[in-house]
Amino acid sequence: MRSHLLTAPGRRRLADLGPLEQLRAGRLSRRLVQLTLGLALYGATLAAVVRATLGNAPWDVLHQGMAQHLPLTLGGAVILASAVVLLLWVPLRQRPGLGTIANAVLVGLAADATLAVLMAPESLEARVALLLLGVVGNAVATAAYIGAQLGPGPRDGLMTGLHGRTGLPLGVVRTGLEVGVVALGFLLGGVAGLGTLLYALAIGPLVQWLLPPFVVELDEPGSRG
Repeated sequence: MRSHLLTAPGRRRLADLGPLEQLRAGRLSRRLVQLTLGLALYGATLAAVVRATLGNAPWDVLHQGMAQHLPLTLGGAVILASAVVLLLWVPLRQRPGLGTIANAVLVGLAADATLAVLMAPESLEARVALLLLGVVGNAVATAAYIGAQLGPGPRDGLMTGLHGRTGLPLGVVRTGLEVGVVALGFLLGGVAGLGTLLYALAIGPLVQWLLPPFVVELDEPGSRG
């Protein structure tokens, strides 16, 4: 049985599929390309927000703080945090897909590659522009990798897993997680600020608006003979 997160008439739908079903659902080449490009863009826009120095995305406050205390780059901290989060999936009985594993690795690599060539702007106007570009680009990237329908990112799965196990509203779980990681990251030396607040308020509505055209329609069960 398939349940859908987007059910409005005439709109593409996200299917609720297990890891093997995701791979067998058709259009795999298109979905793999979209997943890879989405994750690469996600890492690049993560780096853009960091270079704006006006406050990182909530989880990246933690990643930056980790990188200051461990022999890791920012991207390395993203990968390490992803691995730890995936371990938390086990008691929550979440099932990672191919996209989940790719997310855990590729975002960190793309972030480091972008940070190596992108310098922080000097003027405030340029930093604000870079922040806005990073937030909007990050929303596009999120819509792209979610729309590929190959599994949620590690942090997305942690949020939905906690929601399912605790019964708490999804918004409460998300807010609790993000407040917690920002607080811990700030104590470790990560940069939080207006950019953090902007990201937290804007990313959800932006992704919701951008997601439908990125959702790849999957084959209906039994349609492949």
